[in-house]
Formats: sequence, C-alpha cells, structure tokens
Amino acid sequence: MVSNKAWLDVLRAFKRRILLRKHVKVAVITGGARRIGAGIVSDLMSNGWSVIIHCNSSILQAKQLLTLGSGAVVQGDLSDREELFRVIEEIHDHPLVEERGGIDLLIHNASIYNQIDFKDVTPHELQKFTAVHLDAPFFISQGLAPRISAINGSIIGMVDTSWDHAWKRLAHYTATKGAMRQLIVNLAGELAPEIRVNGIAPGAILAAEWEKERFDEILAKVPLGRAGTPEDIAKAVRFLADADYITGYILPVDGGWSLT
Repeated sequence: MVSNKAWLDVLRAFKRRILLRKHVKVAVITGGARRIGAGIVSDLMSNGWSVIIHCNSSILQAKQLLTLGSGAVVQGDLSDREELFRVIEEIHDHPLVEERGGIDLLIHNASIYNQIDFKDVTPHELQKFTAVHLDAPFFISQGLAPRISAINGSIIGMVDTSWDHAWKRLAHYTATKGAMRQLIVNLAGELAPEIRVNGIAPGAILAAEWEKERFDEILAKVPLGRAGTPEDIAKAVRFLADADYITGYILPVDGGWSLT
C-alpha cells in the first residue's frame, strides 16, 4: 500500500514538473524538418526551447530532430486549405502551448523553390507558391495571434534577398516572397505592441544541385567570401526573438551580398 507521504512526494514532483514546463519557451516553426529549418530547430532546442516542428512530407527527419530536445511534430500540406486550418488548430490546442500559456515565437520558414520561365508559369503553379509564401503565413499568424499575444511573443518570417531585384525564371517565387515581406511589415504595425514581427532575408545558403553554377557566381560577389550556413540563420532567429525593441525590421543574413 502506498503511504500518504509517497503520494505527496509524487504530487510535489508533478507540480514541480508542470512549473518547470511553464518556464520553458515554446517556438513553432513551419517547414522545420530539413535544411535551414532543421538548423533553427537544433539551435533552439540546444538553448532549452521546446519546438513544435511543422513538416509536410519529411516526417522521419522531423521525428529525428526530437531526439535533440523537447518538442513535437505536426504534419500537413500548407498549400491545401483544409490541411492548413487543421494544422493551425492542432498547434493552437497543443499541450506544449497549453502548459506554457502561449507561444513565444512563431517562425514562418516553409518555402518552395524552382525555376520556371515567366511564359510557362500556370495559374496552378502560381497559386501553389502563393499558398505557401503568403496564405499560410497570413492565416497561421491570424489563428495563433491570441496564443502569441498572451505572453508577448514574436513572429519571424523568412523572406528573401530578391527584394528590389529581377531574377530570371523566378518571377513566381520572388513575387510571392515579396508579398510575404509586406505582410511582415504590415503585421508589425497591426499587432503591436503585444506582438513583435520581423523578417530574415537569408543570402546564399545551401544551394540546390541544379543551381550550383549560379550559386558559385553569387559567392564570388559576397563581401564576406563564403556561403552562409543554417547556423548563421539560427543565430539571427535567436537575436530577433530576444530583441524586445525591434519590430518591422527585415534582417539580411547574407554576408554583405545585399551591398553589391
């Protein structure tokens, strides 16, 4: 038979665990299973954060990241309207969010990228890019805003260094990333002072195989003389997450590429 003292010890331990969890910061990141997203997740977890990792098809990679620290995985296709709102609801009501009493940081990192000649871009293709780069950040921010404002958290959107430049065969990509950039600026004003909203514009980081030649040309122009890493972006994320007096700012993390 378990004594009253033993039950009290169990109860106290449980209360301590709940109290500890309430002090662990919670981040949500879309597209967090691979590449830059995985680097951000790894960095936040190593610094004591709990991370809710959204992924689409990279479920195994997302679950592997959970071995690094506290977190959970939420899966869904953000280009599908029904799945998008299911993902929002699942995150909004997630036990990690309930325990914390809100969300400290929402990171819009999910992205798609390919090259298509302007004349060949179809309505379906453009809508897919719009869904991921604009619709998803818009409605995820809208749906989770009460959870973020509850603890004066912040939002960070991953935009692009293509701002104010013309990139061949990428009109569908740059136009939708530009729309996301404007969303960040607008939300910074609209959600203040409860929620800070900023953006990060990554430079030459993790080139795809098909763009290696162009990537090398870009690196030749980068003042700091090297490609960026996911860790470089992760450091910028933590900086903006802690910068209580910065909102509406787009931080280029590009080795000075934007100077050229």
